[in-house]
Amino acid sequence: MRLSVRRAGFVFLCFLVIAPASRAADPQPYDVNLEPTGNAALDGALHDSANLISLQKSAPAGGFALVERARQDVQRFLMALHSYGYYEAKVHVTIAGRPLDDPRLPDLIAGLPASPPAKVKATFDLGPQFKFGSVQVTGSVPKGAADGLGLDPGSPAMAAEVVTAQGRLLDNVRARGYPYAKVELPPAVLHLDSNTLDVSFDVQSGPEASIGAISITGLKDMNESFVRQRLLLHEGQRYSPALLDRARQDLASLGVFSVVRMEPADHLGPDGRLPITVAVTERPLHAVDLGISYATDVGLSPSVGWHHRNLFGNAEQLNLTGAMQLGGNALTKPGYSFDAQFIKPDFLARNQSLELDFQALKQSLQAYDQTALIEKAAINRRLGAYWTGSVGIYAEQESITQQGVTRHYNLIGLPVSLKYDSTTSLLDPTEGVRAAFTITPTHAMGNPSSDFVLMQASGSTYLDVFQDGRSVIALRGLVGGATGVNVFGLPPDQRFYAGGSGTVRGYRYQSIGPQFPDNKPIGGTSIAAGTFELRQRILDNYGVAAFVDAGQVSSTGGPFGDAWRVGAGVGARYYTPIGPIRLDVAVPLNKQPGGDSFELYIGIGQAF
Repeated sequence: MRLSVRRAGFVFLCFLVIAPASRAADPQPYDVNLEPTGNAALDGALHDSANLISLQKSAPAGGFALVERARQDVQRFLMALHSYGYYEAKVHVTIAGRPLDDPRLPDLIAGLPASPPAKVKATFDLGPQFKFGSVQVTGSVPKGAADGLGLDPGSPAMAAEVVTAQGRLLDNVRARGYPYAKVELPPAVLHLDSNTLDVSFDVQSGPEASIGAISITGLKDMNESFVRQRLLLHEGQRYSPALLDRARQDLASLGVFSVVRMEPADHLGPDGRLPITVAVTERPLHAVDLGISYATDVGLSPSVGWHHRNLFGNAEQLNLTGAMQLGGNALTKPGYSFDAQFIKPDFLARNQSLELDFQALKQSLQAYDQTALIEKAAINRRLGAYWTGSVGIYAEQESITQQGVTRHYNLIGLPVSLKYDSTTSLLDPTEGVRAAFTITPTHAMGNPSSDFVLMQASGSTYLDVFQDGRSVIALRGLVGGATGVNVFGLPPDQRFYAGGSGTVRGYRYQSIGPQFPDNKPIGGTSIAAGTFELRQRILDNYGVAAFVDAGQVSSTGGPFGDAWRVGAGVGARYYTPIGPIRLDVAVPLNKQPGGDSFELYIGIGQAF
C-alpha cells in the first residue's frame, strides 16, 4: 500500500502556524496533561505544538472554543508525531473525561465550576516508527554534491533530518559553482507494509558561474583601493557561498565596518559571470569608552579611552587611553598611566600589522616606586586561524626607588612572542584554549647594568561541561624565569611577582615571594602559578563561581622551587550584553607575614 505524504509533514518543526485564539464570555479554567511517550525530544515537540498549553493563560476559552482548540491540537499532535516518523500514530484527547466527539461536551464544560479547573488529557498510541527506505537524488546533480546527505536506509525517518539534508544538498550544489541552484522535495512515499519511507530530491542546478565584476558600495572614509586589495574575492574565481562568507568575515574583522554584505546579482552578466556587490556600512570614525574596576589590593581603577578607527583611510587605528590607580593596600600613593597606540593593518604584507606603542606611567607600589616612559614597535602576523606571531623592539627609561634607594635604568629589549587562541569569547569564554610564549632578551643600562633573558609561558583552557555554556571549568597556568642575572641584577619592574587577580587571588598584589625584613616584596627570578575555577550560570543573567589559585616566586632557583601560596574564594556574576560583571572574594589559605585576611575584586569580564 502506498500513500503520498505532503512535505508539510516534514517541515512541521520549522513552520508552525498558530491558530487564532477563540474567546468566550465565560472562559473555563483548565489544566493540561500530556501523557509521556518515552521519547524526551518527542515529548518536547508535542508540548511546544499545543495551543492548549501556549494559550492557556493568555487566551482562556469557553466550552465551544475549548473543544475547538483541542480538535486543532489533535492535528498538531499528529504532525509532530509524523515528523518523528510515527505515521500510524493515534491521538486521544479528553476534556473532563469526555471524548471530543461527545456532542454534549460544550454544554458540560459550560456547567463546570471554575475550581477545580477542567482536566484536559492527551494520550498517544505511537505505533511503529518508520525508517528510511530508498533515498534518491534526481535532476542535474554536479559530481559529489549528493555525498554525505546523512539519510541512511534503515534509520528513523525524522522530518528534521530530511529538511537538513535538503539544505545540505543545496549548499553542496551551490558550492560547486551553481549560484541559482534549487532543490525540490517531492512528496515522500510511505510503505505501510514495511514501515518505510522513500524520499527523493529533485535538483535543478542552473548555470555554472564564476565571479564576475565586483562593485563596492557604502564607502565614505575608507579608501576603495585598500578594500579591493584586502578583498578575498577576485574575478574569475569559481562561485561559492563559502568563499563569499570568508571574504565578508575578513572585511568585518578590520573593525571599521558595522555591516558587510556580499550580494550576488539575480542574473549572470553578459560575460556569463556572476556580478557581486560588496555593500558596507562604516562605523563612526571615533569612539569613547569608560571603564572602572576595584580590588582591595590595587584600589579603584577608572579609565577612559578615545579611539580613531580609520586614521588615514586604510583602517589605521589610533587608541589613546588614560587610567588611574586610587587607594588599595598594595599602593602607597595614587598612580596613573597614559597609553598611545597606533596600528597599521596589512603592513608590507597581508595579515601583518605594524604596532607602535607609547606609555607614560607613575606607580607607587609596596614593592617599589616607578616613573617610566616605554616605547615599543612590533610587527604582528597572523599565522593561521588561531595562531599569531610577533617580533619587536622596546625601549624603557625609568626611575625606580626600592628600599629607599633610587636607580635609573635605560632598557632595550627584543620581545618575540607566539600566541594561540581558539576561545569563543574575549570576556566570557566557555570553550577553547589560549596560550602564549614570550622570550625577551634585554640589556639594562644603569646601576648596575646587566644583560638578561626573560621567558614566560602561559595558558588557559575552558571546558563546557554540558555543552550549553552554563557550566564551565576554567583552568590556567603560568611559568616564567629569567636567565643570565641574579635577582638584584634585574631592575625591580622586570622581576617576577605573584599575588592579585592575575595570579593568586586572596593575596595582595605582588606580595607572594621573597620579602625584605620590613615584609615588602623583593620579587624573583622565576614564577609558577595555576588556577582551577568552576563557573555556573543560574537563571538567565546570574552566575556563581568557585576557585582555587596557587603560586610561588623564587629568587634562588627555577620555577616550582619555593614555597607555594594557595588562595581560595567564591564569586558572583551578572551577565550583560557586553560581558559579565564579576565580584570575587578570596582568602589566603597560608598567609605570608604582613598579609591580609581577604581580598575583593570587582570588574567586567571573567578573571581570565
